[in-house]
Amino acid sequence: MTFSLLGRCERTGRLGIVVSSSSPAVAARCAHVRPGIGVAGSQNVTDPRLGPLLLDELAAGRDARGAIDAVVAAAPHVEHRQLLALGTDGDGAAYTGAAALGTSGHRPAPGCVAAGNLLADESVLDALTASFVEHAELGLGDRLIAALRAAAAAGGEAGPVHSAGLAMTGEVEWPIADLRVDWHDAPIEELAAVWDVYRPQLDDYVARALRPDAAPAYGVPGE
Repeated sequence: MTFSLLGRCERTGRLGIVVSSSSPAVAARCAHVRPGIGVAGSQNVTDPRLGPLLLDELAAGRDARGAIDAVVAAAPHVEHRQLLALGTDGDGAAYTGAAALGTSGHRPAPGCVAAGNLLADESVLDALTASFVEHAELGLGDRLIAALRAAAAAGGEAGPVHSAGLAMTGEVEWPIADLRVDWHDAPIEELAAVWDVYRPQLDDYVARALRPDAAPAYGVPGE
């Protein structure tokens, strides 16, 4: 019911995740980020506890493959899960359990990793990673949105999607973006529209937190 991609920007070191699903509010359960540590995804009959556990393993010094293996070894009912992890080095890893739903799988690629279940076909995974790799000239958020659109164009899920989300970490101690479309007939395009609004303000919101006397005012005064 879900397809997602974790990626790293080679120029800035920023990390992010983008995800879409036929279920409502997918990002609230499946997308996990921890500044300075990495990004993780937990999907397919989702256990939201597993994303933070993957980040704990990354924080303890494991690489993405080691984090996945450690969580898979200890998690109950793990055959029903899909897990993804990507650390600050940009190396990603994933796991797809034997009981994952429908056409399912995962794809690692340079600087990113994708996974999905109940897909139209496995070319959706190739579309996610190929788009991310091929659009290295774009900023991270634009690359993630482009990858989500490419996956949808390749067939996406076997049925219609209804929610989508994007989260990113940067140079500060909090996520620099956490955007969600929890229920919509065209959630990917709606998420892209929200990102278009947020993108030009992203760095200024960081500046307002760090240097409020010098930062430009955007959005709602005093927000």
